[in-house]
Amino acid sequence: MQKNTIAITIGQDNYQRMFNQTAWQALDAFANVIHHPGPDPATKSDLLALLPAADACITSWGVAPLDADVLAAAPKLQAMAHMGGSVKRFVSDALWERGVHVTSAGKILAVDVAETTLGLMIVGMKKVWPLAQHVRTGGWRETDWWPARELVHKQIGIIGASNVGRHVIKLLQAFDVTILLYDPFVSAEEATRMGAQKVGLEALLERADVVSLHAPLKADTHHLLDAERLALMKDDALLINTARGALIDEPALIAELQKGRFFAFLDVSDPEPPAPDSPLRRLENVVLTPHSAGCIEDCSRMGELAVEELRRFFAGEPPIYQITPAMFQRIG
Repeated sequence: MQKNTIAITIGQDNYQRMFNQTAWQALDAFANVIHHPGPDPATKSDLLALLPAADACITSWGVAPLDADVLAAAPKLQAMAHMGGSVKRFVSDALWERGVHVTSAGKILAVDVAETTLGLMIVGMKKVWPLAQHVRTGGWRETDWWPARELVHKQIGIIGASNVGRHVIKLLQAFDVTILLYDPFVSAEEATRMGAQKVGLEALLERADVVSLHAPLKADTHHLLDAERLALMKDDALLINTARGALIDEPALIAELQKGRFFAFLDVSDPEPPAPDSPLRRLENVVLTPHSAGCIEDCSRMGELAVEELRRFFAGEPPIYQITPAMFQRIG
């Protein structure tokens, strides 16, 4: 059986964390593999040199876009499997006009982000960070009552039924909580099937003990949480953003946080990184992490998925998560 040629463009320094032996063996079973020889993700000139022989390619963070020039130099290219979430920076009109089959590993990357989000909900409600700081400076549990809470019986607000948002909802089914969902693309019936209640954004902010952002960043979601909406949040609420920093009006958030009303876990900011003198780096009711909610050390599940997507494509089987231009109005 003649094998198709698949080009891996991600840079060989990324192989260990992106591919495991299972993925390599599966790929070898149906493909001839050609490699971008450099340690870093392929630049445009690298793609122009690598892709002329390729029937498909595997991309990831940092790889140059497949623009018109790259497509012109890759006459055989039929499919692109992206090991990451959003493909928007990597595709082009020329790619869509060619009819290249595009898939994303967003569904599996979402698992890592969702698990991190759930962890932040638990430690956030328990006030692990401020209590640890209190103990570090000599304090302890000075009274029988302490401002640490549990998830049980709380209202959890999910903004965006993205791949991440849906998986967070799935994980929360193990907890005795009420899940509120805001997503204009999801019906009340679908929300119910997921285990959530569909509500308006303002109602979610007013009711939720935890507000967790999972919406895509688009023109209509830029600064989705502005000063007026942030003011609706409960005192002592927990705000989590593992999506995109620009979903929140950052000066308005800083102003609200300076009042000490609620606590925020932010894995993203706008811009990234934040300015060295940003109050987000020093406010006591904020924990800011460097965009690390997704997989970092072991991203091999994305490698396995990318290989499986290409196996399915060349075998004529349905994809797991195909991306089309029509989806861009609702995805990041």
